[in-house]
Amino acid sequence: MWCPVFAYNRGMKPNHRMRLAHPRLLLIGCGDVGMRLLPLLCPRFRVFAVTRDADRNAALRALGAIPILADLDQPASLARLRGLADYVVHLAPPRPDGMLDVRTRNLAAVLPAGARLVYVSTSGVYGDCGGALIDETRTVAPNNARAARRVDAERVLRAWANRSGGSAAILRVPGIYARERLPLKRLREGTPALRPEDDVYTNHIQADDLARIIALALFRARPGRVYHATDDTRLKMADYFDAVADASGLPRAPRLPRAALREVVSPLLMSYMSESRRLDNTRMRRELGVRLRYPDVGHALAQWALVE
Repeated sequence: MWCPVFAYNRGMKPNHRMRLAHPRLLLIGCGDVGMRLLPLLCPRFRVFAVTRDADRNAALRALGAIPILADLDQPASLARLRGLADYVVHLAPPRPDGMLDVRTRNLAAVLPAGARLVYVSTSGVYGDCGGALIDETRTVAPNNARAARRVDAERVLRAWANRSGGSAAILRVPGIYARERLPLKRLREGTPALRPEDDVYTNHIQADDLARIIALALFRARPGRVYHATDDTRLKMADYFDAVADASGLPRAPRLPRAALREVVSPLLMSYMSESRRLDNTRMRRELGVRLRYPDVGHALAQWALVE
């Protein structure tokens, strides 16, 4: 089967014959990654992009998608999605409250039987792993409600697949970055980071690479399979900030002990600084055939002109 990512990588375009019968795909979540994904999907699929903001319609149409106004927080608005597509990409985040992902539960109620779905989850489902290198067999152990909602979403979608004969692949994604998604504001404000002995390992994926991983997963992911959608970066968090600072000509963040840092940063930011893990991406590379354009953060920063 022709895949837009394969043709993109070879500089090819689909011919007229390939365009005759486009399968339908439902895109849930039209944020930054969703918009990067559309140019890969629209040559191969008839894409229905769900948005709750009518002001987004023109931008979605410009990329080749058909906008559908619906709101995952309003179950009645989702009735029009029932049976609409045989492929689904679910990028929408949970609501910022509670332990359950009500949005995914509402969506699962209208997903078509037998559909092929890719869900973009988070590596936060593992909680703190003490800096260990982990693969997808690691038991989930969320440390906060934000991660618990993602675990709930994964379980809901697996249950939907089991009862409907569908297929649900899960991509566990770490910190997403792009040239426009770097911690420059934090560096300009001089927000402190952890000293080396207290610091945590973080994981990264460039936004365009993530879009390609999602597109490949639609065709190549095994049913029910989990994949780490991550690059090869092996940096502690403050070292990542230092790399961005050096590349952009900004001062490096000051370093503080954990106890002192807790007094000056938000609880949300502190929660990210309390989990350390290194994600193994072997399964992603072997089974999805991913070749990253940006294999690590240093590779990306070296290509971008960031100095103002």
